[in-house]
Amino acid sequence: MGNAIISHNQSNLKRIMPINSGDTAWMLIASSLVLLMIPALGLFEAGLLRRKNTVSIFMQIFFGMALLSVMWFIFGFSLTFGPDTAGLVGNLDWTFLKGVPFDSSLKYAPTIPGVLFVKFEMMFAVITPLLLTGAIAERMKFSAYVLFIAAWSFLIYYPLVHWIWGGGWLGALGVKDFAGGIVIHTSAGMGALAAALVLGRRLNYGPSIMVPHSIPIAVLGSSLLWLGWFGFNAGSALASGGVAGNTVIVTHMASAVSALVWVALSWMRTHKPSIIAAINGAIAGLAGITPASGYVSVEHAFAIGLAIGIASYMGVLYLKERLKIDDALDVSSVHGIAGIVGSLAIGIFASSLINPTGPNGLLYGNAHQLLIQLIGVGVAGALGFGGTFVILKVIDVLIGIRVSTATEEKGLDIEEHAEHAYTDESEFEGLK
Repeated sequence: MGNAIISHNQSNLKRIMPINSGDTAWMLIASSLVLLMIPALGLFEAGLLRRKNTVSIFMQIFFGMALLSVMWFIFGFSLTFGPDTAGLVGNLDWTFLKGVPFDSSLKYAPTIPGVLFVKFEMMFAVITPLLLTGAIAERMKFSAYVLFIAAWSFLIYYPLVHWIWGGGWLGALGVKDFAGGIVIHTSAGMGALAAALVLGRRLNYGPSIMVPHSIPIAVLGSSLLWLGWFGFNAGSALASGGVAGNTVIVTHMASAVSALVWVALSWMRTHKPSIIAAINGAIAGLAGITPASGYVSVEHAFAIGLAIGIASYMGVLYLKERLKIDDALDVSSVHGIAGIVGSLAIGIFASSLINPTGPNGLLYGNAHQLLIQLIGVGVAGALGFGGTFVILKVIDVLIGIRVSTATEEKGLDIEEHAEHAYTDESEFEGLK
């Protein structure tokens, strides 16, 4: 998204150019594609978890979508993209979207209506904290979860967005993040690692509790995520045209390559090709290419996809199997490590020939950009990890964060929500 920010002046409501119907149509589609990713995330996660926690995951996703949307409307957008205050935060001039135009543009996206930019960014503000559901699955109290995602958005996501995309200090430093590898995947991935450490392992941690209850549901969810990601990444051009078009093929190629890497590595380890490895590898590729997608060629996306696949797969082996950290769905590796690799890849492979408003990387004579990207990744990683750790510790003191042993054994669906995902649970007792 950084490529669409054309200035850092304080005249945020300045009318820059007429609304473009083609750009507007594309951004309506892109916003809808990102919205599709939110229930798709629920399908992906629920399918990979145990049957007795299916309702819990969907409740977290759908309630989170509602809560985070309202927060964005009331004050989130204003704090992130509102007029800058000392490079740290926006002000409250646009609370309840007061003054945001529907018939003209904001400076961030000069060819689409201001309210459409709000809607597109709202989808990012919703899905980012919800990525953490994959780390806290099957053991966090719903009341604690509500406080957690609200606090995480306010204290971690909103500041990072402003710092990089909203005219803040990291953007002024030159940090680039086209569609969210730093703002979204690095922060959420490192937050997932902290959350897993604070919550601790699930009961009976080990292979016996890591059997997906519905692989077809997970594959459907991952497929819809792959589809939606074209809106996620190509929509971040905030316009139709060449950059958006290149972003689509770059995104697809990196995901495909990463999926192949995961399958190959898993096949070598287990002697069986795994569909779970394939879908996780695809998601890692999508997450990893996100920050660089608007700045690199498809040839370089191939190389980046290889690096993402190897790094994220090895991250799962190290964190889950060696350190025994119970990040239930490997958010720290699939999103965090992948996002870090892609964010640093900007400093190597980015070319202004691909995006004239973007940077050049090391291969094009600008080694300094890699250092700048390291700073951005370091700040996001530290804030994501440290901020999540503190937030959860405070909530734990206030109301507790983990369900009881009895609730965890019976499942969060019936104990927390008094609902079953499936009509006849007795048929599946042996699979719980």
